[in-house]
Amino acid sequence: MTLVCVPILFDDPESAAREAIEARDAGADLVELRVDRYFSGRGGDEPQGECHQQAERIAQLVARCPLPCIVTCRPVLEGGHYDGPDDARIALMERLGASAGGVAPAHGGAGRAPSYIDVELATFLRSENVRQKVRLAVDHPGQVRAVTTGLILSSHDFHERPPDLLRRLEAMNREPATRVMKIAFRARSLRDNLELLDLLAQSRGAGGAIKPLIALAMGPYGLMSRVLAPKFGAFLTFASLRRDSATAPGQPIIGELLNLYRFGAIGSATRVYGVVGWPVEHSLSPAVHNAGFEAIGHDGVYLPMPVAPGYEPFKATVLELAEHVHLDLSGLSVTIPHKEHLARLAHQQRTGWGDRWSLDRLTELCGAGNTLVIRRDPKGRPKGLAVHNTDGAGLVGVVRGAGVEPAGAEALVLGAGGMARAAAAALALEGARVWVLNRTPERAEALCADIARAAAALPEIGSAIAQRVLPIGRHELAARAPGIVVQCTPLGMAGGPDPGGSPLGAPELAGLPDRALVVETVYRPARTPLLDLARQRGLRTVDGSALFVAQAAEQFRLWTDRAAPSRLFDRVVRESLDADVAGP
Repeated sequence: MTLVCVPILFDDPESAAREAIEARDAGADLVELRVDRYFSGRGGDEPQGECHQQAERIAQLVARCPLPCIVTCRPVLEGGHYDGPDDARIALMERLGASAGGVAPAHGGAGRAPSYIDVELATFLRSENVRQKVRLAVDHPGQVRAVTTGLILSSHDFHERPPDLLRRLEAMNREPATRVMKIAFRARSLRDNLELLDLLAQSRGAGGAIKPLIALAMGPYGLMSRVLAPKFGAFLTFASLRRDSATAPGQPIIGELLNLYRFGAIGSATRVYGVVGWPVEHSLSPAVHNAGFEAIGHDGVYLPMPVAPGYEPFKATVLELAEHVHLDLSGLSVTIPHKEHLARLAHQQRTGWGDRWSLDRLTELCGAGNTLVIRRDPKGRPKGLAVHNTDGAGLVGVVRGAGVEPAGAEALVLGAGGMARAAAAALALEGARVWVLNRTPERAEALCADIARAAAALPEIGSAIAQRVLPIGRHELAARAPGIVVQCTPLGMAGGPDPGGSPLGAPELAGLPDRALVVETVYRPARTPLLDLARQRGLRTVDGSALFVAQAAEQFRLWTDRAAPSRLFDRVVRESLDADVAGP
């Protein structure tokens, strides 16, 4: 079982004791007492000296800790706060490990000695004197004292993957005193997680030849290594009590780890899903799909997967994740700025791999996809990779749900990105005449030309659709009086370029038919400036959360072959948006 450890970096042992109780109540299995901000290592080791008194208080904290604990005094060089002499902190570890005969607590209990002490590999290798002192403090095959505290040998790089990573692991594994190995480095992309997960799998499958391992990627790309730790047999993963108490970049909070990602339910057979985009940290998709998986009993976990802008980073990441046989990647949601990249990748790969890759009709037509479905053979290899566009199906569904029939309608699509492409193509396929308006007219013209070109190459659609998707200028809107308006720009989006902006003003909305329908694709905030103006005008509206739920439900069906719990999806989305408004 992979343990959940809450790190507690403290200035005062009393506050650390309170946080240890919080960690226990939150569901942690153990805590890491990060003493490096409290323990100075200076002031003399005589009974009245500062160093001695600090060590006494740390020992008392360990003794009353409500959970098994790791004691760590991390130096500045490895991302910690300790800048005192090495011999003082090593002496502290020796004292703690040998305290009360070294009787460490069993999981779930308390005792006088820590369950583990963490010492950096670089420190351990620095001198024979250091190694001798550390070995005296921990349990190992040659230990003659009654000591049960285990040694975690660790290595950290806060800048990049260390070039000698494998040599560091070999050195840790060779040391007889090592009970657990730990490596952590800053990931350069999602792909760095795969090497760490492979190392975990090798450790688990080595029959004891490789010692238990903690392998973590730090930074915005590293969440995968932390959440999927139990799938690959990691010894533990770290989770902080609060955002502001994280001790490493990218560390999740324990509530998210246990509840949002259902850490305790993840096993070796768990399928992996995610949302690929830039940025994705505020996406509602993980909350929605993980709740859905739990509701239907599907063994899956859904993660945010940041991929930097550009086709090449997207291509390299998606292909490597898809081809990894042990990851069990089974589906992706793809969002800004990669929807067009997904369609391009599928076309490119279909040329090289035959029928392994496929695209649905809407993706072919609009040149943008938002969903990847991966089917695997018994050995875990991808045998089918299907690209779909559920944005269009979701849009048509909410339009009809609002009582508007697309066939024969005049529709206005605002924007020229991936969502606008899907909206224009989907409405045209349903028989609407679609006008595309963008602040850069050339982009609207290119969108229409691309759809016309794609339609001509699809015999089942034909070139007639080209006459149903046309660019329009703002001055022409009054003459067209569209009955459907679909807003596909970032205007009005919280955190976007113009949160207070609206692509249409009150005078333009006044020119729409009285029963016109305005569909917003922005879901954060729930009320955008456009929706407010449209409601003041008395128009029918569909907010972005309804469209989000509709397209997510179709993704869910494609991945699981089960109907999505749409009411649950809607509740999760609206509760999340309400929480945004309420604030922390």
